[in-house]
Amino acid sequence: MARVWGKAAANGISAGLVVLGLLVTGCGNLASSLNNTTGSSSATSAPATVPSSAAAAATVAGGAGPVVGPGPQATYHVQAQPAPGTCHYVVVNAAAGDYLPDPHCTPGATNPKVTQANLSSTICKSGYTATIRPPASTTGAEKRASEAAYGFTGKVSTTEYDHLISLELGGDPNSPLNLWPEPNKARAPGTTNPKDHVENTLKTLICDAVHGKPYLPLAKAQYLIATNWTTALAKAQTELVG
Repeated sequence: MARVWGKAAANGISAGLVVLGLLVTGCGNLASSLNNTTGSSSATSAPATVPSSAAAAATVAGGAGPVVGPGPQATYHVQAQPAPGTCHYVVVNAAAGDYLPDPHCTPGATNPKVTQANLSSTICKSGYTATIRPPASTTGAEKRASEAAYGFTGKVSTTEYDHLISLELGGDPNSPLNLWPEPNKARAPGTTNPKDHVENTLKTLICDAVHGKPYLPLAKAQYLIATNWTTALAKAQTELVG
C-alpha cells in the first residue's frame, strides 16, 4: 500500500536540474506559506479542476518521469506544497477511481537509498517501509496544503495522501514531488483504491529478482507507475528480465 494516512531517476535525469525546473515553472511557488492554503472540504463533489479524459494522453506525455528525492530523514518536517489551484488532475475513469496527478506538480520522486543491488535489504525485506514512513503529524498538514494545490473539494475520508511511487517501490517518503491527494471512486467506503493492486503487483515483480525469477527492474517499475499507473501492469509484462 502507498497509504500515508493509516497508507531512480529514470533515463539518467539530473535530479537537481529537473526539480529546480519543476518548482519554478511547473506548479507555482512551492515555497509559498502553508498558511496561505485553504482547509479541506468535507463535501462529496468530484475533485475540482480536472481535465477531461481526452486530455489524459497528452498530459501524461508531458511528464519527464520521476526525479531523485532526498530520501529517508531522521526527523521529518512539513514540506511546502505548490500554490493553491496550480495543480490539475487527469481523469482517466472517474467511475473506477482512475485519476492521475499533474505530472508537473507530482512527477514522482525516488528514494536514493533503494537500488537494484540492495533490494533484499530494503523494499523486499519485511517491515522496511515502516522504518521510513513519515508520521501523521507531518503528513496531515501536507495533505491539506496539497488538496488546496489540486483544488480538491471531494470526500476527504476516502481520499488518500498517496506516494505516487509507493514506499514499497522505492518512492521517496516525504518529497512534495511524490505525494498527492488521490481521489477515489464516488461511492468508495474508504481509501483502498485501484492503484493499491498495481503497487502490490509491481513490488512482487521487482522482488522476483531476489528469488532468481524473471523480474521487473526497479527503475522501470518506478517509471511506469510515475508516468501512468493505470497502464503500468500491462507494460510491465513486456519489460521482464531473465
